[in-house]
Amino acid sequence: MLESCKSAKERWGGLSELIDSWLNARQNIIVLYCSMNGVNHEPEDDSPLQDKLRHFCQLLVDYVSTGHFEIYEQLEREALDFGSGEALLEAQKLFQALKANTGVCLDFNDRCEKLGSINQLQSTLSAIGETLEERFAMEDKLVTMLHSQHGKDLNWATG
Repeated sequence: MLESCKSAKERWGGLSELIDSWLNARQNIIVLYCSMNGVNHEPEDDSPLQDKLRHFCQLLVDYVSTGHFEIYEQLEREALDFGSGEALLEAQKLFQALKANTGVCLDFNDRCEKLGSINQLQSTLSAIGETLEERFAMEDKLVTMLHSQHGKDLNWATG
């Protein structure tokens, strides 16, 4: 997951401040996710893990919100401005899949405070890790389809 984040930053980093900020948020999510998976689950570690989990959930909600309400909308407008109708049609499928993926992420956020056991937490973290991997792959494809073709000609750094 971390390698694909680095790859995305290499491909699109510098094209816009908005994408750069979004990719940095993605990297922060991945780092925190990995940190939670490596935590020693002794009873005295429950408080720090809970803090990490709470912070992870905040980052996750902010990240998916930025995707839907800033990045995806901007990519769609950009494709419309450049007459990329074919790419937009293909992107609609990704938007739908990302919407479903967002539901899973928000459900995780709603459930994470109520997780009772370490086994339940590990299982849930594993599932959200897979969800995030799928999300990042779809987002990478979306940015490639709708932005990379003409992104160098644009400056939507201010959103």
